[in-house]
Amino acid sequence: MTFEISPENLDLEQIEKILNNKTKLSLSKESIKLITLCRNYLDHKLENNTSPIYGITTGFGSLHNKTISKDQLNKLQENLVKSHACGTGAIVKEEIVRLMLLLKINALSLGKSGVQVATIQRLIDFFNEGISPVVYEQGSLGASGDLAPLAHLVLPLLGMGEVKYKGKISEASVILKKFGWSPVELQSKEGLALLNGTQFMSSYGVYIIAMAERLSASADITSAISLEAYDGRLDPFFGCVQNIRPHKGQIATAKAFRKMLEGSQLISREKAHVQDPYSFRCIPQVHGASKDAISYAKSVMLTEINSVTDNPTIFPEEDLIVSGGNFHGQPLALIFDYLAIALAELGSISERRVYRLIAGQRDLPEFLVANPGLNSGFMIPQYTAASIVSQNKQLCTPSSVDSIPSSNEQEDHVSMGANGATKLLRVAENLEKILAIELFTSIQALEFRRPLRSSKLLENIVKSFRGKVPFINDDKVMYTEIEKSIQFLRTLNWKQILEDKH
Repeated sequence: MTFEISPENLDLEQIEKILNNKTKLSLSKESIKLITLCRNYLDHKLENNTSPIYGITTGFGSLHNKTISKDQLNKLQENLVKSHACGTGAIVKEEIVRLMLLLKINALSLGKSGVQVATIQRLIDFFNEGISPVVYEQGSLGASGDLAPLAHLVLPLLGMGEVKYKGKISEASVILKKFGWSPVELQSKEGLALLNGTQFMSSYGVYIIAMAERLSASADITSAISLEAYDGRLDPFFGCVQNIRPHKGQIATAKAFRKMLEGSQLISREKAHVQDPYSFRCIPQVHGASKDAISYAKSVMLTEINSVTDNPTIFPEEDLIVSGGNFHGQPLALIFDYLAIALAELGSISERRVYRLIAGQRDLPEFLVANPGLNSGFMIPQYTAASIVSQNKQLCTPSSVDSIPSSNEQEDHVSMGANGATKLLRVAENLEKILAIELFTSIQALEFRRPLRSSKLLENIVKSFRGKVPFINDDKVMYTEIEKSIQFLRTLNWKQILEDKH
């Protein structure tokens, strides 16, 4: 299966299919025409131009006032890539690196960057053959583009750096030789076009948006089981309550709960209490607000991944080469901080539900074991959840309010969006663990409500979970059960569950 890169906008669903189905990429005729037109225009411009053009006939950053001779323009671009490969820290996930390749190909194909078709084709070759450059997490300021990470992404095109191929890290030169490829010879502007851009931040954003949607749905499913186990009330989920405060996420959350709880003996039985604690009663408002945050972040990401974000940009039809600031990551930096808070809040309210379930309230035994005292039961899973929630609060300190000038003050305000992106991934991964602990706890608690049953939909989830994680009668090593719960939550088909007609 092949997907043609064209001027048409990519959407997140297409990207997911491309990655999951191991789809090959190719350039459409229209994209090739746009790329060629732009490159030919630039070559013609350089032949007839005596004025300096930033990054093409000048140095970079604060060296913009240094003129480069025509016979050194290609060397300038090669030097740029080599000198900017200064990443450090952990190696970026291979899935995110593949996203970087895809998004860089898409941005360059719009024909505003002045690259050769052959250069983009080599990026496509890497993607199609499953060759992932080794990229490091640290090094980008999130402005002037993701310079260091993108330098590592394209360094292998020149036969330098390292790549991951078939699960093994190798020297790029070895892999180029294996495929019979010569190193790319960069022409004027190409190094700058490859390094400028927000594809490191954007790739994290695309990866995390998909994860956030899954975790948001998982939070709904898990908390619905918790509500049943806690003998909670359905009233806060009534449609009339949401309609008088009609935030989209709130309405969607309450609707999902009404659907999941349909036919439940537990939710429909008479209650001794007239209302529930906020961690249950305010699920539509809290989960809904996070849904709205995810939706907004997704809209920003869709704009970003279909944009030209390198500098300078070239407009052949207007006879313009413009030095601007589309590489600045501020739009992404702000949503990363916003999304981190939204996801952390899903974890915060989840941990409070875990606490309620183990606290010996509403006829549930303390710590959800038959003989508390001799057994600690679910005491310490709640500790673990609390520890992770606290870490997420610390990680939610915003990155976007920080800025450190660089390049001799030429780049005097930066977004720090790359730090926001890597930090956001940690928050999302932490949330997954917290929700898994809630699922583990809530299903244990639900067993104490027998013989009453929840809805068919939720009971099917419980049955499937019990195939992986047993009921805890007496104390046992718990970390293995938590890990099984994480894996179960990760593979839960939330789309099918929430679209179930039952």
